[in-house]
Amino acid sequence: MDQQMKQHTFVFERLCNAGKERVFNAMADPVQRASWSRPSESAAFIYDSADFREGGQDVFRCGSRDNPQYTGTATYISIVPNARIVWCEVVKSAGHILAALLITTSLEDHDEGTRVQMAVQITSFCGDAMAQGTETGTNASLDNLVRLLSQ
Repeated sequence: MDQQMKQHTFVFERLCNAGKERVFNAMADPVQRASWSRPSESAAFIYDSADFREGGQDVFRCGSRDNPQYTGTATYISIVPNARIVWCEVVKSAGHILAALLITTSLEDHDEGTRVQMAVQITSFCGDAMAQGTETGTNASLDNLVRLLSQ
């Protein structure tokens, strides 16, 4: 077994002060998604193409604003409007696969808002750093989503 291969599962949860339809739209629309997906002001998240439908693919670049050196392809597996989005993602840099992810997001009514739960299963082919970056970046991105939906 490759000693650099590491597997992790993260579960994230956020409460949004918006209904499921508004939360779902913020996740489905690539312009909105790009606005909250960037985990910090020094980071870049750029969609080169977006096709939000079952079987559709998004192609993106991310990393530092000065050097978005990571490329990714997300393929949508299951989309249930206002309830669930499941996709797989492959992240590369310089032509090398760094990680493969399976991401499941569910939306549930909660009081007058929405509970967002996201499970991320990652296989990193370059040690723990990729998984740690995924955990940190996803936490920051979901915090951005909550802020966006509070406006």
